[in-house]
Amino acid sequence: MSNKLHLQAEKMSSQLIEWRRRLHMYPELSFQEIETSQFVAQMLEKIPGMKVERGVGYPTAIVGTLSSGSGATIAIRADMDALPIQEENDHNFRSKHEGVMHACGHDAHTAIALGAATLLGECLQNGELQGTIKFLFQPAEEMADEHGSTGAPYMIQAGALENVDYVLALHMSPENILGEVKVHDGYSMANVDVFEASIVGTGGHGAYPQLGTDPIWMLGPVLQALHGIVARKVSPLEPAVISIGSVQGGSASNVIPSEIHLKGTIRSYHPDVRNLLHTELEKAFSVVQALEGDYQLKITGEDPALNNDPVVNQYIKDSIKSIYPHFKVLNTPFGLGGEDFAHMTKVVPGAMFFLGSKVSDGKNRDLHTPYFDIDERVLPVGVTIMVDVAKRFLSSFAPDSE
Repeated sequence: MSNKLHLQAEKMSSQLIEWRRRLHMYPELSFQEIETSQFVAQMLEKIPGMKVERGVGYPTAIVGTLSSGSGATIAIRADMDALPIQEENDHNFRSKHEGVMHACGHDAHTAIALGAATLLGECLQNGELQGTIKFLFQPAEEMADEHGSTGAPYMIQAGALENVDYVLALHMSPENILGEVKVHDGYSMANVDVFEASIVGTGGHGAYPQLGTDPIWMLGPVLQALHGIVARKVSPLEPAVISIGSVQGGSASNVIPSEIHLKGTIRSYHPDVRNLLHTELEKAFSVVQALEGDYQLKITGEDPALNNDPVVNQYIKDSIKSIYPHFKVLNTPFGLGGEDFAHMTKVVPGAMFFLGSKVSDGKNRDLHTPYFDIDERVLPVGVTIMVDVAKRFLSSFAPDSE
């Protein structure tokens, strides 16, 4: 059965590549995936037995459902949005939208999910499935809106995960070659918080600094305190990062500004570490009060840490071992990047795995770069694993499997 599934997916390779390249040529930013979602819905509607719902929680969110009418339920999630990056690749399917690019593999994720839906639809028609599979095509993984929300929370609030037992997702990994897969239990990607802060003084004439208070001078000890948090307040065994990405203030060489503004990011795995970083960041900025200044600090939470369920991961590992015994499974965390799929794994048990997709041409094609690309041979591999995991899960909960 596993070999048959592998061959079915490989026969779909040209279709998967066509889907992926079409999506790549017409990328759309977070919450703007109008053409993308229409395309996805149209492809799903071609699958016999597929129920398609549009606008689930957000106008561009799509949910497709295959069901035999009884049994357990698994959800497969794919993100659809692109990034505000000008593509520098020269292939014939490069982005046709100026300044927008699929530089994180969401075009591949969507194509793989469509492929999985196609094969699982055939399984349903052949009477090979007992249970329900939901396909969650999600907008806005990359960026939050004015309310601080990405796409996953909107779909959750609309009931996309109601009655779902497990949820599954994958991601491209341009660091790893085809045949390497990252599967990791527990916290695997970071809590993501952003902060904005102001350091406030009186400002004054650059020639007479003694007559006022200087927020730029106050910034020095704040930076010392801030960069000491991870080094001296957090256990070396716990992943944690605080980084400042923007410092702005002043407009003239002879004027001491009255305020400077900072923006940065906070990353962690464990909730206790997340809380500690927030507390210590407040303390770091409060240093300015001893220097006759003041501050404002706002911390906004975006994504929780991705917590991969060991049971779901075991299905993934069993699938890989059965179909691709020569593959190398890497039991390592995925890093301190953020992933809004983590909102879903807080609601139901779930897991994301990273598929090696490196293009071995010597060029840096990392995530979120203008040269990002994938080895398209990964597409049928992703389909095969997704379909096999879904079938394993549903069959293990079917009444006749007891």
